[in-house]
Amino acid sequence: MKKLMTYVVFAAVVLGTPATAFNGRLGFQTVAVNNSVFEVIPRGRTDTDGYWCAAADFARRTLGAGWQQRIYVKRGYGPSEATGRRTAVQFTLVAPEGAPQQSSGVFSSGFQPGYSMSVQAANARCRGRPFIN
Repeated sequence: MKKLMTYVVFAAVVLGTPATAFNGRLGFQTVAVNNSVFEVIPRGRTDTDGYWCAAADFARRTLGAGWQQRIYVKRGYGPSEATGRRTAVQFTLVAPEGAPQQSSGVFSSGFQPGYSMSVQAANARCRGRPFIN
């Protein structure tokens, strides 16, 4: 009975908590800005692979995106709208209007609006260790 009550309380806390903040993998925080845009905010590391990894993690776990769903860059480096931190990148699962549709390659030097990759490809960037932080 005690074990059952523990599960019930845990489920109530998890289901009653809004999914607006998420502590992603590799030291990045992910926060929903609105229903379609979320920010990835670094807390130490700043390599591009880490941003994509955290975006894939949030899209998959919180938004329920499938592996082939595309993640688009909504806005490149800029201040966080949700937390006020100096640097964040905004992502969306909806193709941004007016932005050129292009896929990010293996190497990317930044985040341009419209760049995209699948959740699976972004998740694959979680495996690498950065050479330079």
